[in-house]
Amino acid sequence: MLVTGGAGFLGSSLCERLVNDGHRVVSLDDLSRGKEANLAGLDGHERFRSLVADACDPAAYERVEAALGGVDVVFHLAAVNGTKWFHERARHVIHVNVNATLAALEAAEGWGARFVLASSPEAMGESSDWPLMDTHASVFPPASSHQRFAYGASKYLDEIALHHAVSRGLDGRIVRPFNGYGPRLIGEADGQVVAMLFSAVMDSRVMAVHGDGQQTRCFTAVDDLVDGFVRAGLQEASVATGEPLTGMAFNLSSHQEVSILELATAINDVVGSQAVDLVLGGGYPGDASRRVGDITNAEEHLGWRPTTSLEEGLQSMWASLSGVP
Repeated sequence: MLVTGGAGFLGSSLCERLVNDGHRVVSLDDLSRGKEANLAGLDGHERFRSLVADACDPAAYERVEAALGGVDVVFHLAAVNGTKWFHERARHVIHVNVNATLAALEAAEGWGARFVLASSPEAMGESSDWPLMDTHASVFPPASSHQRFAYGASKYLDEIALHHAVSRGLDGRIVRPFNGYGPRLIGEADGQVVAMLFSAVMDSRVMAVHGDGQQTRCFTAVDDLVDGFVRAGLQEASVATGEPLTGMAFNLSSHQEVSILELATAINDVVGSQAVDLVLGGGYPGDASRRVGDITNAEEHLGWRPTTSLEEGLQSMWASLSGVP
């Protein structure tokens, strides 16, 4: 198994799951966003190897092949995420997200490997249809309005590239994780909201909630997401119909739709006496007002359902971050 972006928040947890399940795994990551510490639990494991290299570089995949001797499944997670990056380094986001996917697809085609693309609900742009389904059109605003969709539009192009490869014989599947969270989530200024809010608590700072805090998301625990990726990568066919999974897309989303203000309040409830004040305002242009995924495909064909409530997931994350059970 190859996991690009394997030292990242989600990639490292996927590597651990695959190794623990008995697979030989290579992580390919340039460590620009991922961290070696995320893979510390696999250090020295006979079935695991970490390669520090650029997923956009075709030569990196030659090193992967040399390490494994052959690749059966590619889990392609390498990308640049984080809203701050979308606006401030849009060209870099596009470069990494598109060119890494093209390089990984070409390698998978050469190996005859199955390919699992980590896409995003952002690939749907500003769709007004909820919950998001595969049949809904991707809708993007004028490029002159803001750069937020440097990420979403590049993921849309990634999906197009995968479907083109599928038309040429690749066994490709798409997974769209909805707002994953867990202890390794990046919490700095260019990170994601759950980790940023926990970071404010740990630093005894005010929680900054963008806008009016009424924008909603479905936050999905990392273990649930990893389980969905494993099913999408290792199942040969639909558990319900027996049909091939090639070309299918799977939304991995929790059932709990909460506002960012409700999320901040829930985190304060979890941390108890360490709760901090909230302040509203600021943010970035183009922030989606809602992100809810229809998970029918994942339920029917993968047999996947989220099992972790937001309260349970936040409590687990806080226990890991604070060291207090």
